[in-house]
Amino acid sequence: MHIILVEDDLQLGEAIRLALERLSYAVTWLRDGREALAAMRDQTADLVLLDLGLPNKDGLEVLAEARRSHVNTPVIVMTARDGLEARVRGLDAGADDYLVKPFHVEELSARIRSLTRRAQGLAANRIDVGVISLDIGTCEAEYRGNRVELTRREFSLLRILMERAGRIVRREHLENSLYGLDSAVGSSALEVQIHALRRKLSFDAIRTIRGVGYMIPRDPT
Repeated sequence: MHIILVEDDLQLGEAIRLALERLSYAVTWLRDGREALAAMRDQTADLVLLDLGLPNKDGLEVLAEARRSHVNTPVIVMTARDGLEARVRGLDAGADDYLVKPFHVEELSARIRSLTRRAQGLAANRIDVGVISLDIGTCEAEYRGNRVELTRREFSLLRILMERAGRIVRREHLENSLYGLDSAVGSSALEVQIHALRRKLSFDAIRTIRGVGYMIPRDPT
């Protein structure tokens, strides 16, 4: 899952980036309002964490302009502005959730999971597709009832495919979600992750759609 983090405070931004990467998220960290708006308009991210007090363009302006440009990426506003009026303005500008600083990483993680579930039309932390099961909260996977040990990146890849079971997921989307915009990705990096998952699950569990991407069937074997 690819998250755009927009935070101009270097110490706080670095702490959030490291915490998110430990949770297996790919993070693109931006510190400027204009850069944030340009990145949001590209719509390559799965979620945006947006601070309001930004240089060059205020976070509320960024959010409002993004929504006017039909950007529908989920946005969590992070701010020290704790008043009711500030929260109402943020939500009216198009925020999907609001997190007041300082906050615990556990709360941020829970809000990210909740918002991405809503975006994907899911009600619970568990995803079941045929004989494969994922617990998003505990990052545990099962295949035919047996626990499967996955690396953080393998888990993230499997989650993306399972959330879209029965649909082709384009290669570019997978790479953006797994590695973000800042990482130099080798041409075979994604294939290595797919091969590792197939070895741990089944070689028929993930289908290759040549020239397009990958898919997990709705009833994988």
